Amino acid sequence: MTQSRNDADVAFIKALAELLNENDLAELNVKRDYGENDSLNVKVSKLGAQPVIQQMAAPATAAPASAATPAAPAATSADMDLPADPAQHPGAVTSPMVGTAYLAAEPGAANFVSVGTQVSEGDTLLIIEAMKTMNHIPAPHAGTVKRIVVADGSPVEFGAPLMIIE
Repeated sequence: MTQSRNDADVAFIKALAELLNENDLAELNVKRDYGENDSLNVKVSKLGAQPVIQQMAAPATAAPASAATPAAPAATSADMDLPADPAQHPGAVTSPMVGTAYLAAEPGAANFVSVGTQVSEGDTLLIIEAMKTMNHIPAPHAGTVKRIVVADGSPVEFGAPLMIIE
């Protein structure tokens, strides 16, 4: 891949991120074909208040890492015990509906739970707003919150993992 095409791709990704923000969209997926076995797949999504940009190139056109690709966070020893896909964990608490997840009762309030919190069956873990209704999501069983998968204010889909409780 030439440097000018790489620069054009970075400009294209930045334009997609601006389009995402200007139109209050949650996610954009775009495939740009350059020719046979040569394409650029871009997924731009917004988690919480900060946009997350993922650039996926076809194997034939693998590009060097650029400033547009965020660095992966360092894994902690607690993360090593958990599967890469939180939905596959036996202690995963999944979303019973489509909506917006809130970790606290109101802005500025303390979160219902945090990593390490001991919960009993039925304790409120978070709220999912769906159609202007605030739905309290209870703990399905007692245990310790090992991981919080969703960000406060982020959209969730039916069946999406929210937390892991062991």
